[in-house]
Formats: sequence, C-alpha cells, structure tokens
Amino acid sequence: MTLRLYDTATRSVRDFLPATPGKAGLYLCGATVQASPHIGHIRSGVSFDILVRWLKVTGLDVTFCRNVTDIDDKILRTASAEGSQWWAVAERNQRAFSRAYDVLGCLPPDVEPRATGHVTEMITLMRRLIDSGHAYAAGGDVYFDVSSWAGYGALSGQRPEHMRAAGDTDGEGAKRDPRDFALWKGHKPGEPWWETPWGPGRPGWHLECSAMAAKYLGDTFDIHGGGLDLVFPHHENELAQSRAAGAGFARYWLHNGLVRLGGEKMSKSLGNSLLVDAMVTRVRPAELRYYLGQAHYRSDLDYSAEALAEAAAAYRRIEGFVTRAAEPGGAPPSLPPTSLPPASILPAAFAAALDDDLAVPQALAVVHETVTDGNTALAAGDQAGAAKQAESVRAMLAVLGLDPFAAPWSATADAGLRDVVDALVSVALGQRQAARARRDYPAADVIRDQLQAAGILVEDTAAGPRWELAR
Repeated sequence: MTLRLYDTATRSVRDFLPATPGKAGLYLCGATVQASPHIGHIRSGVSFDILVRWLKVTGLDVTFCRNVTDIDDKILRTASAEGSQWWAVAERNQRAFSRAYDVLGCLPPDVEPRATGHVTEMITLMRRLIDSGHAYAAGGDVYFDVSSWAGYGALSGQRPEHMRAAGDTDGEGAKRDPRDFALWKGHKPGEPWWETPWGPGRPGWHLECSAMAAKYLGDTFDIHGGGLDLVFPHHENELAQSRAAGAGFARYWLHNGLVRLGGEKMSKSLGNSLLVDAMVTRVRPAELRYYLGQAHYRSDLDYSAEALAEAAAAYRRIEGFVTRAAEPGGAPPSLPPTSLPPASILPAAFAAALDDDLAVPQALAVVHETVTDGNTALAAGDQAGAAKQAESVRAMLAVLGLDPFAAPWSATADAGLRDVVDALVSVALGQRQAARARRDYPAADVIRDQLQAAGILVEDTAAGPRWELAR
C-alpha cells in the first residue's frame, strides 16, 4: 500500500509521491521561544516524529528541518517584562524545548536553524519580491502586497475580501492595504536590529520560515508541517511569499490538531498550559508520549487527568508484556532511539494503518491485539510463542517511538548499573525464597516490604519471583 497523507491545501488524502524518488524533505514549524514548552507545543513534535520514523521505515532518505523562531514580538515583550535581554529569553527557552523533545524521545532534526542566523537569506527573498512587484518598502518596514498574488487565501480556504487587517505592525497607516503583512519591521529604540537595503530592523515572522525552508530543502520540497492554528495567517503567508518569489515551496501541507483544556486551545495567554517539565513528574515520559501520540494526529486532544492516567495504564500493559516475555533470559539489550525495524517484519495491518494518513489509533489496536496474543502464550507456558509476539510488539513500538527497551525509556540503558542492582535484588530475593521455604512467611514479607520501600516491586510467577522498578 502507498503512503497516503491528508493535504490541507487540497483538502484531500493524497498518495505521497516524493519530488525526488527515494528521498523526502520535511519542514516543521518549530518553537517561538518566548516561554517554556507545554504539551500543546510538544504534541506537534511527537506527531511529526512518528511521521519521520515511518518515512524512514518505508525506505526514504529523510531530511528533517525544524526551525526555531528566536526573534519575535512575543520574545521582546517577555524580555521587557522580565528586564532581561531578548537573546537570553530565547536561549533559555530554546534549551527548554530541546530538553522536552529529548525527554519525549523525539528524533533530533537533521538541521534546526534559527531565524537570527538567516537574515542574509531573508534579504535575498525580499529583494526578489520587491523586484517582481509583490512587495514594497514603506515607513521603514517591508510589506507583502496581498493583492498582487491571486492565490492568496487558497490554503486556508478564505477569500481576501473577507479577511481582517493583518495588524502586525505599529505602522499600519504605511500599508497600501491593511491585509498586507510585514516581511521586515523597521527598527525601534531598544529593539535588536539588522541592516538591510531598506533600513535597519528585524524579520517578520512569516519571512523567516520561507527563507530557512528554501535554504535547507530547496525551492520545492515535499512536506510542510505544523499545528492547525498555523494555517492562517502563518502558513498562508509563507506560501504566498514563496510562490510569488518563484519557488514551488511545499508540495504537501500537514497539520496536527491542538491540545485543548476545557474546550479551549492550550496556550500561555489563557493561563491553561501544562508544562512538559511538570507533566513528567506525574507520569513517566514514555507514558506522556503515548498519551500525546495515541490519537490521530489531525484530531484535537482534550486534556484530562483521567485520560492521561488511562494512557499511562495502557502503555504499562504493553511494557509489562514485553518485560515478562523476555524472561527468564533477561531483558533484551537496550537499543538507541534511532534503531528502526525493516518494514518487512511489521504486521501488515500495522503498516496499512500508518500508510492510511498515519492512523495511529488503528496501529495501536494491532499492538494491543498482539500483546493479548502474547499474554495468552505466556499463560499457556509457551515462552517461545510469547517471545515471537514480543519481537513483533517491539518492532511496532519502535516505529511509534515507544519501545520500552530502547533509549531513552529503557531501564537497562545503563547496563552496568542494572547489573549491580539486579545482583543486589537477587540476593534479597534469595533470602526471601529461603524464608518461604522454611515457612517463615513474616520474614519473607519483611524482605518484600523493604524492597518495595526501596522502589522495587516483586511479583511471584510460575517461573519464580521477578522484580521491576516501581513506576
């Protein structure tokens, strides 16, 4: 089956046919780093991480570019409110986003450009737009002339005559049309600035992405991704200015749904954000990733503590099976997060689900069905059959970034430490078994309780006692 993806531009599910056979270029709108990331931000990272993994599993050579907007009105306002330097705010929050992506097991992009490092490319793009009559300088700013581009509004399905003013600069009176948007914002006292042929200033938000995407992926590339809230005006404006400058730009537009709380979009401005740093103290990072990735990427996710707990329990059921299936020979070796299975070993139903516009809910249904079959094999004493099912489960989980024996989730990631702990626990379990053999059950219970107090859970099985770290 051919991979099919929902393209926002055509409002249809299309066969994915890369511009260059065997390769795929993906640009994802990354963070505007004015604050620490909440789970609404990172859902996009998880959704497109699954896409990147699946593209690679299907045999494509993927170039993944995820930008950082490190200069923006919001960053300047945060710096002013804090009495900090704008670059210090951007650097602090960029590091927080990097930690969040890493904590949730997202593969690093091949390139992660910052807006402030690509002013030269922005100047080149503005010059092309001005020379072709699609942009103009006025009052120290540079604006894109919306009326000059007949296709404006097509991506978001809007008609220009029904659009409101862009409202993106203080100098709205300098615009030819209030819907025109700023490519470049003239310098104001106290703000950072870069020199251009049209005067000093700083980039407009939309210009940044067009310049960076073209630099690293070329004038025409395969997929442009981002949150659904970016379709207008950000992606509409990117598309208009890039096409007007003669670039083919993105061939497919993919947008993930939003995380909502009480029916409202999660955002810092509403004060309803759930920061990633706080969330991973409530559930383990792998469980949070499962929660954020379990729904179809295009659907909204309405956060609740109950739904998070259900997702964590579902992941623990999968994890428990692959752990039990690894015994008595011990856990499989830890794998790096970039270790992906060949498509040939994946269940056909799982592959078909992901080929169908990344239908993760259906793919997870295959995972859970396989876990059920594996548990049945374990109950029947068929360790070899259970091991085969566990191998299939781990392969599917690797595609979803959830293999419990792969970094960063694996408790065996530090093999040396695991060996030491295992040896110490084995001594205690041997003493407990000896107490049970002589029917000294109170002593056996004391040892079990001491292990539990140390964070070690003991389960008695037909093959003998097994242990795991408390979650």
